[in-house]
Amino acid sequence: MDDFKDEPAWIVEQMLRRKREELARTWEEREKKLEQIRQKEKAVEARSAKRRRFDDGPSRRIPRGADRDDDDDDDEWLLDEADASGPADGDAMSGLSRETKDTLARFGLGNLKPDQEEDKVADGIKIYYTSRTHSQLTQFIHELRRPTFPSSIPPSIVQGQCEGEHAAAAAKEPVKHLPLSSRQKLCINPSVARLGSLSAINDRCSELQKPKSKNKCPYTLKEDNMAQTHQFRDTAHATLPDIEDLYHLGKKLSVCPYYASRAAVAGAEIITLPYPLLLQKNARDALGIKLDGNVVIVDEAHNIMDAVANVYASEIKLSELRRARQMLGVYVRRFGKKLKGENRVMVGQVGRVIEGLSEWMDGQSRLKSTQGIVDSKVLLRCKGVDQINLFRLVQYIQESKLAYKIESYVAHVEEEAAGASNGKAPPPPRSSSPVLHTLSSFLISLTNLSSEGRIFYEKPATDPPDMQLSYLLLSPTHAFSSIATSARAVILAGGTMSPFNDYKSHLFPYLPESKLTTLSCGHVIPPSNLCVWTLAGPGPGPNRDANSTFEFSFQRRGDASTKTNLGMAILNMCNVVPDGVVVFFPSYGYLEEVVTAWKGAGPRNGQGPNGATSLWDRLQQRKAVFSETRGGSSDEVLEAYSRAILGDGSETSSGAAGKPRGALLLSVVGGKMSEGINFSDRLGRCVIIVGLPYPNINSPEWKAKTEYIETTTVQRLTDPSGTARMPREEAVAVAKQAARDFYENACMRAVNQSIGRAIRHRGDYAAIVLVDRRYGTDRIREKLPGWIRGGLNGDSHEKGLPQLMGALSGFFRSKRIGAS
Repeated sequence: MDDFKDEPAWIVEQMLRRKREELARTWEEREKKLEQIRQKEKAVEARSAKRRRFDDGPSRRIPRGADRDDDDDDDEWLLDEADASGPADGDAMSGLSRETKDTLARFGLGNLKPDQEEDKVADGIKIYYTSRTHSQLTQFIHELRRPTFPSSIPPSIVQGQCEGEHAAAAAKEPVKHLPLSSRQKLCINPSVARLGSLSAINDRCSELQKPKSKNKCPYTLKEDNMAQTHQFRDTAHATLPDIEDLYHLGKKLSVCPYYASRAAVAGAEIITLPYPLLLQKNARDALGIKLDGNVVIVDEAHNIMDAVANVYASEIKLSELRRARQMLGVYVRRFGKKLKGENRVMVGQVGRVIEGLSEWMDGQSRLKSTQGIVDSKVLLRCKGVDQINLFRLVQYIQESKLAYKIESYVAHVEEEAAGASNGKAPPPPRSSSPVLHTLSSFLISLTNLSSEGRIFYEKPATDPPDMQLSYLLLSPTHAFSSIATSARAVILAGGTMSPFNDYKSHLFPYLPESKLTTLSCGHVIPPSNLCVWTLAGPGPGPNRDANSTFEFSFQRRGDASTKTNLGMAILNMCNVVPDGVVVFFPSYGYLEEVVTAWKGAGPRNGQGPNGATSLWDRLQQRKAVFSETRGGSSDEVLEAYSRAILGDGSETSSGAAGKPRGALLLSVVGGKMSEGINFSDRLGRCVIIVGLPYPNINSPEWKAKTEYIETTTVQRLTDPSGTARMPREEAVAVAKQAARDFYENACMRAVNQSIGRAIRHRGDYAAIVLVDRRYGTDRIREKLPGWIRGGLNGDSHEKGLPQLMGALSGFFRSKRIGAS
């Protein structure tokens, strides 16, 4: 409007009127086009129903090959010839290469025929909302159902320009939402879904859709169920469903929810999907996701860099390679003479890759080194694997479904053998370790850019040692750039995003500052609902000696007095904190070490209250104590912890009146309890963070990460064509600091995420206690969230446990008075 501020009023009014007419005309044309498409769909459905009535008559022929013998049945697992799965006759793209087809598909010109182009309706801007887990996406969908959004075209505009149904429809326009997921979550074919692994399900699903398949999947999209597919789409767009709703809708309509949801992408406005489906380009292509011009929202974005690395990570064990070699041998003995041409060559190359990797791992397992980095060129030198085109081999494995066919045939043979040995019918197919799919994933990793990832070997302390190879993506920049450069906007959102620098440096290093915007909001709670304290030692400082200072560094945390002092501090806090107290330790190993020490540590002045003989006993007298274990069920622990606080449970202690004053939960930063679980209200009145959970800087993975950051930073800062070029000595110093910051930021993101488990709504309140002298340093404090820094007692690190107890007592006393 600024361009027209100097124009006469009548010109401005005329311009606005034309704009309203244009908006209304666009909306009405879109609605008419949608109605035409629906009428065409109904006509096609009617023709299909009429055709089915003729096909289902009494003269229907028995399928050819129904009486084949058992030997012919094995052909189900025989690899197809190169052209067996090619396009059907009449396919307009049958003469094009695969690369050309892929290119056309990316432009939306895949298999559309010219007469179908008129049925396409221009899509509006879509919002792709992604999060780490399906439960987090379900929570978002439930929130999306609550508000009522205004129409995309203001009703006042449409009602003035349109008549009848179109004007009435404009006033109520529900959000068209669609959740997307993998076949593993959406497959309703029992024979496929029970395969367990995603790779096996994907391959079996594709196999059942081939023209030669004996038992085609009855739920796949076809003319016979076109009406159900359209009903699925329309129901999904009208009801704001979650994944469970789509699964049950597909079962009800007897149509595949996975493929039917893909068909519904075009009309959706908000699409929710888990990280892997957004982060992997091949997954986006398979689902028909086009990010160009659309908005991407990444929730729980503190996970995003790890999520990108995990999507591209892979590993394989020596025992899995031996199993793969055995399975390949079983398959070749049965089908070797039937394999021809490319199939024979490629199966031989798969065998050579297995032999080469096994030879290297066998040799490495005899050496003293237990872990390290191996160059891919060295790894592939054995058995001449470096002479094989791995790109083509991976493509062949995926297109031929080799892994699925070998694994399913071997499972069939083993089940028949088990049934024969028991004199009973073979057991039903069971999910087994998909070792050939694991091999395929590892080969894909080997084809990635060598500068972006590293291959690690590890020899575990088992007898015999089962050597393992792992691929780790060191930089998420390239993998995420396809999203950042094509989307209209990318929003990284999270409650604990601090510190921000890593996202700028490692996700968007190629973007200018003007393209990046950061927003940090305060908490919804008033300042009086938060008490933050740094406990640097049992007594006040600054002249504490080493034995009376809390520093849980790797070198000092094993000290017996440190563990005892920590236990006494937690016991004292439990005396004044009501309901739930959650303690986060830096690792499972240290948690177990501390609990062992507490169980053996007696009271300082003789026997404790009620005959308690150890710190552990005294903690249990004060509160019901629960501990997270490395391999235990977090759900069971959380349920028992909640019952002990909220009542209706049998968890008691031997304290006064036989009732504990709440519960104490011992957990681990980065463990099951530190993310995705909310300790709101009484479940989390106090969160205690013990130490700083730095990763092991001496591990091969972290050495590789820091070296990569230093190398790439120096290259960027000394690039002659760069705008920020600096002398090499200065660049090296900056690079080392960047690596240190990345290492420290990884630690602080984990701390901030654990802190965020408490205080989940505006009426909630809690105390946060940071137990380590290093939390008193400016460098660490700056990396805490703003709302935590705002509630921090400025000089608490110079005070001791008595002052903390006074602060906690006053804080919770004020809450009791306020509630009365």
